[in-house]
Amino acid sequence: MKIIPIQDVAGQKFSIVLGGQDCTIELFVRSTGMYCNLYVADSLVIGGVICQNMNRIVRDSYLGFLGDLVFHDTQGNLDPTTPGLGTRYVFVYLEESDVF
Repeated sequence: MKIIPIQDVAGQKFSIVLGGQDCTIELFVRSTGMYCNLYVADSLVIGGVICQNMNRIVRDSYLGFLGDLVFHDTQGNLDPTTPGLGTRYVFVYLEESDVF
């Protein structure tokens, strides 16, 4: 398990290595919540997946991503939003051994 540092802004794009994979992650907010796009080596793995508290984002190993991503509300049970990204709402990479 690894905490992914994120900014407390509604829209962001960043690159990070997760489980040996070169990833680009986009987080963006719409009227219905926060969403995530995940690219590995510039190939889209998942697009427009809603981010909810403790609900895995990738979910399926057949997509080819090693591990998974999840948001965790450290103060309750709300879905991620701003303000609070990176502090109250922590973005976590779950390694393959963490996913069952």
